[in-house]
Amino acid sequence: MQMERIRASVAGASGYAGGELVRWLARHPSVEVAHLTAFREQGRPLGDVFPNLRGFGDHLLNGAGWRRMAEDSDVVFLALPHGAAIEAVPALLEGKTRVIDLGADFRLKDAASYAQWYGSDHGSPELLPEAVYGLPEVNREKVRSARLVANPGCYPTAAALALLPLLAGRRVRGAVIVDAKSGVSGAGRSPSAATHFSEVNENVKPYKLGEHRHTPEMEQTFAEAGSAVSVYFAPHLAPMTRGILATCYVPLEEPISESDLFALYREAYAEEPFVRVLEHDLPQTKGTLGSNFCDVAVRVDAGRRLAVAVSAIDNLVKGAAGSAIQNMNLMFGLPETEGLWAAGVYP
Repeated sequence: MQMERIRASVAGASGYAGGELVRWLARHPSVEVAHLTAFREQGRPLGDVFPNLRGFGDHLLNGAGWRRMAEDSDVVFLALPHGAAIEAVPALLEGKTRVIDLGADFRLKDAASYAQWYGSDHGSPELLPEAVYGLPEVNREKVRSARLVANPGCYPTAAALALLPLLAGRRVRGAVIVDAKSGVSGAGRSPSAATHFSEVNENVKPYKLGEHRHTPEMEQTFAEAGSAVSVYFAPHLAPMTRGILATCYVPLEEPISESDLFALYREAYAEEPFVRVLEHDLPQTKGTLGSNFCDVAVRVDAGRRLAVAVSAIDNLVKGAAGSAIQNMNLMFGLPETEGLWAAGVYP
């Protein structure tokens, strides 16, 4: 007997994360797309906004309100600028649909921290304790029963998966440095001088050193994993469309051999379908391009008692849409890999 399909809607379907959600949902065997909203693009065919999606449904982008989306959907994905989900989520939850927010509005548990880093008061602080941080490798069981999932940011996903085995083992003795390079798609689809081709091409540049909004999210995740360490986050913009490469420098509490540390990582991720621990190679962004995989490797500098953990993800898949669908699978009792088990694109 065939199960009834999950009715899924995407708010913000004209952005890069929203378009990536549609790409994966359109081929998901257990999903029927209900609404694709994009208020500035409403009325346009999906294939006009994303030429790669021509032939994958005849959807028109619409301006359906939250009540209509809640009535017609089992799950709503919010791929909106920060601040927008704060208004949407209470209305959607009142309508009994489940919500996966790809933005930052419900990731931080402390409303004061949100106000500090995002520049405005949180309009729905009463929902912050309920929101489940949607990193499946950490909160799998909580995600299964959640009404509201706060999908992790792309940089924090890469950093957390690089560091979780070390953090859980309480092996860190000081501040962690996360040095990460991201493709330009991480800045979103709205054009700006900073992401103009002429500015980015043949150019790697740091930005928001030590003051990026993903810093408190990383520290919160690390604390919940077992190590309340401070983070110095150094993001860089790289001349590529997709991908994040995170190189994390970790001072060790006690000496550990590289082989023992590798064994720790291999054990920690043995049952994780989308984390691949590399023993002899190092992660590279092309290795995960277009896929929901995260590649992880670790090295030890014994003389300096320093571990170096490296991860690579596609910022639009494992860093956004892919992990959101992974969370949806968990929420609806589907195999976690359903609709996501696919190799990346190479070269």
